[in-house]
Amino acid sequence: MIKIAVISIALVTFIYRLVLNIVQYRSANNPTPDCVADVYDTETYLKWKKYSGENSVLSIVFTAVSFAASVGLLFTNAYAAFASLFPDTAFWGLFSVILLETMVDTVFSVISGYISTMVIEEKYGFNRSSVKTFVFDIIRNTLLEFGLSLGMVCALWGIHKAFGDWLILLFAAVLFVFTLCVSFLYPVFSRIGNKFTPLEEGELKERLMALLTDHGYKVKAIEVMDASRRTTKLNAYFTGFGKMKTIVLYDNLVNSMTPDEICAVFAHELGHGLHKDVLKQQIMNLGNLLIMACVVWLAVREPALHTAFGFETVNYGFAYILLGLGLGLIQPLTGLVTNAYSRHAEFRADRQSVKEGYGEAMITALKKLARENFAHLSPSKLNVVLGYSHPPLAQRIEAVEKEITKNPCC
Repeated sequence: MIKIAVISIALVTFIYRLVLNIVQYRSANNPTPDCVADVYDTETYLKWKKYSGENSVLSIVFTAVSFAASVGLLFTNAYAAFASLFPDTAFWGLFSVILLETMVDTVFSVISGYISTMVIEEKYGFNRSSVKTFVFDIIRNTLLEFGLSLGMVCALWGIHKAFGDWLILLFAAVLFVFTLCVSFLYPVFSRIGNKFTPLEEGELKERLMALLTDHGYKVKAIEVMDASRRTTKLNAYFTGFGKMKTIVLYDNLVNSMTPDEICAVFAHELGHGLHKDVLKQQIMNLGNLLIMACVVWLAVREPALHTAFGFETVNYGFAYILLGLGLGLIQPLTGLVTNAYSRHAEFRADRQSVKEGYGEAMITALKKLARENFAHLSPSKLNVVLGYSHPPLAQRIEAVEKEITKNPCC
């Protein structure tokens, strides 16, 4: 019964993801709002529909295949069988399960990533990655995934052994600190395999620095990342602790946008910083982490959840697998709240661009970003509510236009 219940949870999660993918696929035929009708010309729009369709089909297929693989591993007690190949200790037990899960994830990442990046993205002109870069990224991501997962599970094991039922609060605290560290260390990780060069002296650099210094920040550096080695898509962000910040611009952004548009995009990122959106979202995630800790607590207190899948006792690595299954059922509900806040924060950050005098430039920048990133211009409301962290382009442009009307001096 326990095995059937766990597999049923996986089935419900699979159906949920499948329905969203199908809705996304069908939404390609939604009418385009008038305010974004100029983003794609007729030829490009037809190209986008094919691109969107191929990505949706890929997502549907791999959702089904990954579900089948997960159920196969669970139903055949493969995790326990693989663990039996290692020494019979708690550490090697958890190590073996995390290793198997990472190897399976890597197989899917290689296949789906290759099709997505080297086939679909290449077909539509987005891919700039060579096979060598693709392989390097897979190796880097696999090692990071394995190291982070192993570290988290070892922390779970140590906390449970040392503190017993205090696991819930302590593990939630550890996860909170862990996610904060990963968030703040992202700029460090991004430097692995990427080249950063200082932005050349000139008007753009001065204007970007002024955006930060006018709000009390200090600029450590303004750097350009060679994102064009991998993609044609555009992005910018700033990072750093406290008031000392480093501005990072994708080289694609610098090469594709006017100085006003670049400043508009960065003023948007400044808006996130001024309102501490990243930190607020991390604090909101604390609720999710408490839920995660409760699921983990249940998974390590009930040996039957492990013996049903071939283990002789509790395996902390398998508890991590059960955590993933449980979160697949819970996170769509918690995501309603976090995604709603994220969309609110995006609107507010857009308003910062208007306040800085870059409202019109923000509109053209948003359209350019959508065009270069091949964005969906009319997604289903269901997909937006359940899964979008950013509002649809049409809603963002309408909000910016209203803000410009309210503040014509900007």
